[in-house]
Amino acid sequence: MRRKLVAGNWKMNGMRAALPQVEAIAAAAAAHPGVDAALCVPATLIAPAVAVAGAMPVGGQDCHASDSGAHTGCIAAPMLVEAGARLTLVGHSERRADQGEGDADVKAKAEAGRRHGLNVILCVGETLEERDAGRAEAVVTAQIAGSLPDGADGDWLAIAYEPVWAIGTGRTPTTDDVAAMHGAIRAKLGELLGADAAAKLRILYGGSVNGDNAAALLGCSDVDGALVGGASLTADKFVPIIAAAAGL
Repeated sequence: MRRKLVAGNWKMNGMRAALPQVEAIAAAAAAHPGVDAALCVPATLIAPAVAVAGAMPVGGQDCHASDSGAHTGCIAAPMLVEAGARLTLVGHSERRADQGEGDADVKAKAEAGRRHGLNVILCVGETLEERDAGRAEAVVTAQIAGSLPDGADGDWLAIAYEPVWAIGTGRTPTTDDVAAMHGAIRAKLGELLGADAAAKLRILYGGSVNGDNAAALLGCSDVDGALVGGASLTADKFVPIIAAAAGL
């Protein structure tokens, strides 16, 4: 049985004034020991968040494929580790779209994170145009094939499926759509890694998850947790999602 993982992605939000929210979320996470909870915060907030998060892991939102070098504005995996991060996101749809990151870039970043002992959440997902064209599963499974790091293992890697058109819009796929896509991802992982290894990898759903729809989404077949955006910024909105995961 795969443990549920509920990870928050604060994106470009969060300053020290938000630390009480981190502390409250961490306290709630401790009250639900059957669920793994984590927050991926801006790099400037990692160390302060770690100081108040207790046992709850704090992570970064990206890492560079290189350990150091002439990469202005980027952050390397060892820098995340030094700040106290225990995980990182890679390949989020906003980085794929806004920074032009391709599958090879995402794979290299995932491998860099692992090289320095970070857990990694690797993001994949399709646009509305791709879904309407009937290409959703083909697009997502191709991203899996191109982005999956060497040595992929459920002990340190999770996949987050994010329908790009549902992020921050309030729109969500039907539970049947979600179950079908997660099943396709699991099948692709089985092709690439073998059935036993694929069965250990957690697949998270991300896309306008909130306290009202969390139980239904997290109860879908092959959904092992959630990657939560806006609803993770406050304890009032994020804790109900953790509680929903704990109730399954």
